[in-house]
Parts: sequence; structure tokens; C-alpha cells
Amino acid sequence: MVRIQKTNREESSLLVKQTLAKKLREEIIRGSLVPGQRIIEGSWARQFGVAQTSVREAINLLIGEGFVTKASGRSARVTSYTEADIAEIYELRGALEGLAARLVTQRKVDLAPLQEALKEMRRATKAGEIRRLIEADLRFHLCLCELSGNGFLQAQVSTLLVPLFAFVSMRAVQVHQTAKAWESDLGRHKRIIELISEGDPAAAEFTVRATMQQFAARAYGIWQEAR
Repeated sequence: MVRIQKTNREESSLLVKQTLAKKLREEIIRGSLVPGQRIIEGSWARQFGVAQTSVREAINLLIGEGFVTKASGRSARVTSYTEADIAEIYELRGALEGLAARLVTQRKVDLAPLQEALKEMRRATKAGEIRRLIEADLRFHLCLCELSGNGFLQAQVSTLLVPLFAFVSMRAVQVHQTAKAWESDLGRHKRIIELISEGDPAAAEFTVRATMQQFAARAYGIWQEAR
């Protein structure tokens, strides 16, 4: 009986955290909380009528999703990138994901996860759901690195991409960008899969590196519009 009660309390606590995280996420995406802004736990606890600890736990969920960052001993802040950050991130993405494409090609693994992510991107584009599209786009690139078989590469790319895509998502919504504006990217993702399937590691790596420059231009454009 005690164990059942404890489980119920744990489930209730998790639901509270998830609900608060959802509310804070929407504040961030709408722009009520802007990139770089501090998230003051006490203020949000009073606004939501909950314990400060619950807000802190919700913030931790958002850190995992990439919408919030928190350095050791510092306050939590909404994820933010400068123009220089965007350039450096995509330069690094080209190197890491290019290597991932080479390794996936060499391993000759099942590409179904990449194909399914691309299908979801198409469905989201057709439905006009920009956030869903960006989530599927993130899944594509995380799958690419997972299929490489290199755990260290996968971990590094995940750390890099999760907050980046969260930032792009919030900015795309704030500038009212439509899913259709991303339609040209579908062909680029399809080409990555095709080159890996053709079995030429060097061509796959080169294409991913080149494609990152095009993806960087889109991310930079969103960053500029949202200034």
C-alpha cells in the first residue's frame, strides 16, 4: 500500500514537472522569454502557484531538451547563440556529420531510421507544422550519427545539435517562418541517403560537408530575422 502511494506521488510529481516545462517552453518559443534571458525560479513559481523546487525540476527538463542552458554555479538562461556561434557550430557540424556519413557508408547498415525521419519531415512540411519538421530534422541528423557506430561521435553531436535545434525552432516560430520555406532541404536530405546507399564513403562525406554550408545559411537567416 505504501509503495503504491509512493508511486502515485512520483507520477504526480512528474506530471507537475512536465506541465511546468511545457508552459515555460511555450513562453520561450513565443518570445516572452528571449534568448539569453535569466529564468528566475522564484518569479515563475509565484506566477504558476507552485513550489520553487518544481520550477527548478521543470528547468532541468528544458535543459535536456536544449531550450535552456545552465553553467556550473550560474543561473539558468534561455539558449542563445551569436552570429559567430552559428558559423562555428556549422563548421564543426560539417566535420562531425561528414565523418558520420563516411562511417555509415563503410558499415553498410540499414538506413531505415534515416528514411523514416525524412518521411516525417515530408509529412510535417505537407501539414505546415514547422516545429514538427524541425524535430524530425534533428532526428535525421542524430540517427545519422548513431548509425556511424561511434559512440563518442554520437555523444558530441547530440550535445551540439539538441540546443541548436531548440534555438532554431524557437526563432523560426518567432519570425513566423513556414514549413514550406524548408522544402528545398528535403531533397538535400534525400541525396545524403542516396549517396550513402551508393557505397562511396568519400562522396557521402563530401556531400554532407557541402550541405552543411547550405543549412548554415538557413540558420543564419533565421538568426538575422529574429534580431
